[in-house]
Amino acid sequence: MGSYAYKYCMCFTRKFRSPDAQPPPDVRAFHNSVSAAAGDDGLRRFLSEVQGERPDDINRILSMLTATASGGIARLVNRSSAPSPPTLEDFFGFLFSPDLNPPIANKVHQDMSAPFSHYFVFTGHNSYLTGNQLNSDSSDVPIIQALERGVRVIELDMWPNSSKNNVDILHGGTLTAPVEMIRCLQSIKEYAFCASPYPLVITLEDHLTADLQAKVAQMLTETFGDLLFIPSSDSVKEFPSPESLMKRIIISTKPPQEYQEFLKVKDKAKENQDASGNVDNLADEGSLRRMESNVEESDGKDELDDEDDEDSDEDDPKFQPETACEYRKLITIHAGKPKGHMKDALKVDPEKVRRLSLSETQLTKAASSHGAEVIRFTQKNILRVYPKGTRVNSSNYDPMTAWTHGAQMVAFNMQGHDKALRLMQGFFRANGGCGYVKKPDFLLTSGPNGEVFDPKASLPVKTTLKVKVYMGDGWRMDFSKTHFDTFSPPDFYTRVGIAGVKADSVMKKTKTIEDQWVPVWDEEFSFPLTVPELALLRIEVQEYDMSEKHDFGGQTCLPVWELKQGIRAVPLHDRKGNRYKSVRLLMRFEFV
Repeated sequence: MGSYAYKYCMCFTRKFRSPDAQPPPDVRAFHNSVSAAAGDDGLRRFLSEVQGERPDDINRILSMLTATASGGIARLVNRSSAPSPPTLEDFFGFLFSPDLNPPIANKVHQDMSAPFSHYFVFTGHNSYLTGNQLNSDSSDVPIIQALERGVRVIELDMWPNSSKNNVDILHGGTLTAPVEMIRCLQSIKEYAFCASPYPLVITLEDHLTADLQAKVAQMLTETFGDLLFIPSSDSVKEFPSPESLMKRIIISTKPPQEYQEFLKVKDKAKENQDASGNVDNLADEGSLRRMESNVEESDGKDELDDEDDEDSDEDDPKFQPETACEYRKLITIHAGKPKGHMKDALKVDPEKVRRLSLSETQLTKAASSHGAEVIRFTQKNILRVYPKGTRVNSSNYDPMTAWTHGAQMVAFNMQGHDKALRLMQGFFRANGGCGYVKKPDFLLTSGPNGEVFDPKASLPVKTTLKVKVYMGDGWRMDFSKTHFDTFSPPDFYTRVGIAGVKADSVMKKTKTIEDQWVPVWDEEFSFPLTVPELALLRIEVQEYDMSEKHDFGGQTCLPVWELKQGIRAVPLHDRKGNRYKSVRLLMRFEFV
């Protein structure tokens, strides 16, 4: 038991005792029952009935707990040697170790052999930007950071360089500084599979002439080599599976001929606009010339897969169909340009699959007026959702509308650290953090009359999640003694809640424990869930401050459907999602 001294009023000192983390009553009771049984029967029963462990995991844990000091629990959690049966100290040490007793599985366990469209995919937006969307630098560094976090879709906006003889990556129509495309591709090759072996998708926003498209095709094939997946046909009826494309890089963009056709439509639209006095433009999602007000006032008839204003056209002397063909054959996921009404854009073609892009605003409107069509579209095709153009500070939107409608690529700005990004990071901790999460069955199937899941419907409670917050520890190791309060130890409380469909979403909080580096709350909360398959458990620790804004003490977000029952050690992360070295909570999860 240590102590902390704090100075106040210039010359006085206050001392606070800081007790070591002690097992809560539940842990002591379970240890007593484990010790009372003959041999390892009690421990096996605890791991099976309380922790819900599978037989093979029980054997692994038992061997770890009963091993000698050189290789067992004592060495792994820095405690004394662990005889069999384990001591209370070792039993508690095991339960409070996030590495030995995590809240979710750390291995891929879902079926990865279904078509690509059956998965949610960890997706970035403007992946090359280091900061805001207006004047930050473009670099390969944020791309590397995204890949290290398990992101599986990287977006590159391709523009001619100042000499028109090479390709730069930048946010068009802004003050962002460019980075050479070849540098981005080289970094992608090096880090593509550092966090996940499953396929990496590169979505290309194309603002190039045909000769530069041919140059891009050459760069892609020479840089990636055998890593680059080249489809055998121009279009397919069904996307391949993530399992079949492991450690492959696939390209998604608009085929060049369709892009040239777009230019014709765009020019004609400009003529009509000039004639009518309408100044609405057709700018790219990545350009600030696309005003969000135009999108919000739209009735759904506008073009849904926007392209940026471009000066080149098919009459450009550099345009050569044969060079465009080399570029086109590399495209696995075609991003066609829908025309007309939203309902027409969402029609499913039985002969080929494609990708459709909608802004968050367009998705909200589509979900309201054509929700069933959106879900039917995403059962076979890919829907990409991106942030609206006014989010120049690289903030993000609530992803739940997109997920509940089956959108696979919910593109997020990874530069910030807002609540929405924490939800995204938590969602993709599922399935071993591989960047692919299988969509629930109700988003993949239709009823006998074609009916599909309705996110707005009033649904019965499927299960109730009971969450008990026992205690926390680790701040005294990871922070200075005056980080939270200059004159005393911190006053911690925990917020626990659900992010999900509207009926399930709620936040609750524990009492505040004053002047304790090792707070003990021992409080339980219940969360009735109507759609547990898409629910996320939000956990935040705050330090109470009477006169100022409460201090941040850590957070995490966990997929409810992945939670392992029983008493678990939950590691906390900073605002950006980086895991703290020592900070953790001891919690219990139970489904009833």
